[in-house]
Amino acid sequence: MLLLANVLIGIVLLIHVYIFLLETVLFRSRGRKVFRLSEQQVEMMAPAMSNQGCYNGFLAAALAVYFLHPDAATGNAFAVFGLACVAVAGIWGAATVQRRILFIQTVPAALGLAALMLAK
Repeated sequence: MLLLANVLIGIVLLIHVYIFLLETVLFRSRGRKVFRLSEQQVEMMAPAMSNQGCYNGFLAAALAVYFLHPDAATGNAFAVFGLACVAVAGIWGAATVQRRILFIQTVPAALGLAALMLAK
């Protein structure tokens, strides 16, 4: 079960690295296509999306601590916190932006959290 938890946590981490990149450095190019925005919308939204991207980067960093911290209990605490934050953010995103976010963020995070809890 720990292997499954590690794979799921790794997937959530990579998803949030990708989202971070889309909302920050790639927003005016790849992000524009992914979010289906006009050039005018991109220019208006770029500062807010960059800020939002930073938060997604922080979520990815919390999950990276799980893999990198030498103390397993500390790493585990970061994983639980990071996965819970991702799940809640996904629920909020699904309610306010697009239902698809629930499946991209919340479902993998919830499965990772469940697998992690079952492994301990």
